[in-house]
Amino acid sequence: MNLDAYSASMAEVCKSNCNIDSRLYDEYGVKKGLRDKDGTGVLAGLTTISDIQAYKKVDGKKVPCEGKLTYRGYSVTDIVKDFVSNKRFGFEETTYLLLFGNLPDDNQLEEFKAYMAKCQTLPTNFVRDVVMKAPSKDIMNSLSKSILTLASYDDKSEDLSISNVLRQCMMLISTFPMLAVYGYHAYNHYVRHGSFYIHRPDKSLSTAENILRMLRPDMKYTELEAQVLDIALVLHMEHGGGNNSTFTTHVVTSSGSDTYAVIAAALSSLKGPKHGGANIKVVEMMNDLRKNVSDISDEQEVKSYLERILSKDAFDKKGLIYGMGHAVYSLSDPRATIFKSFVEELAEQKGRDEDFKLYSMVERLAPQVIAKGRKIYKGVSANVDFYSGFVYSMLDIPLELFTPIFAMARIVGWSAHRIEELINVDKIIRPAYTSVIPEREYLPRK
Repeated sequence: MNLDAYSASMAEVCKSNCNIDSRLYDEYGVKKGLRDKDGTGVLAGLTTISDIQAYKKVDGKKVPCEGKLTYRGYSVTDIVKDFVSNKRFGFEETTYLLLFGNLPDDNQLEEFKAYMAKCQTLPTNFVRDVVMKAPSKDIMNSLSKSILTLASYDDKSEDLSISNVLRQCMMLISTFPMLAVYGYHAYNHYVRHGSFYIHRPDKSLSTAENILRMLRPDMKYTELEAQVLDIALVLHMEHGGGNNSTFTTHVVTSSGSDTYAVIAAALSSLKGPKHGGANIKVVEMMNDLRKNVSDISDEQEVKSYLERILSKDAFDKKGLIYGMGHAVYSLSDPRATIFKSFVEELAEQKGRDEDFKLYSMVERLAPQVIAKGRKIYKGVSANVDFYSGFVYSMLDIPLELFTPIFAMARIVGWSAHRIEELINVDKIIRPAYTSVIPEREYLPRK
């Protein structure tokens, strides 16, 4: 029996027998993706961790406004502006803010950074016995394997007390960069036959600096490179409780599962191209544009290519202009707005000015193309994924690490939401599904 042929034929049986008439969703009032047609998510919980604002109410009606993102009530724009103007790295203090609810003073921040630096260790021989075994091109899967294996080294892995969960979360936040970068190096060596090196993190450096230090053979980086990566980490840390991976965190936490299983589940959600993998699709799309547009400075040619993407005639034939639009934001994604100025500065340093001009052109033209070719319920603008992949490529971060970099940041938000769920809710999340198949009489097999 040919297994591929059998599964292919049975897939058609599945499609035939499992298909649900799309009209029934409206008839029963079911919101696909737990979202209204305008993209607003179904209210599933309360949080004090972050807030997304994309609309204002005027005379009782929702009116789109410029996007705003707050962490624990503080504008992310203000947070980033402060640590950039004072030339300090912001990942660690923003992590403190999200975990504990308040900004740290100088003493609290130094104590926290010292604790997190102490957590930057892995069990003896863990890199050799776990990370280097069965390396995979999919570093997110490698990360999940490492996280689940770490549970075996924790005598209190299933202890759900807040103090223990907090300890586990801080340890995982500290070790994520090591596990991801080491996982990539193992893959690069054993599968792609490249050189193999393992650099230990320097406990005196920031998370962003250590990521670049561990990734590069010579451990060198510029101040601007580290600063831009630090900003990227802060902007990707948290985005409300409704995004797919954070909601997964709440769901699995509500079942009483342990921290390692919860984070592995969140990782599995984030790796999807509709979520954390979107920045990879942007880079691939832009590469395809360069191959198929003879003059990338010609707006009409670029616009024509975007129209072909939308009509499913170009790139991956999915009809999506990646990096454009967001489930919540209408007029602007504040993360993309913050990021863009630093992207331009990095592009100048890296000699990628022409690439930046192309990205800016696509950012301007794509909303016009989408508005003309699609029935949309709200505005369309560039989201943070549109520029993050470009930044990672300028930092010489390999494609395989794009989504893991996202995970290194978002684990902070996952951790805060896990703790919030444990403190405030003691019910397993169990939504309802309505069956639309009639009962059938079972006839015994003769």
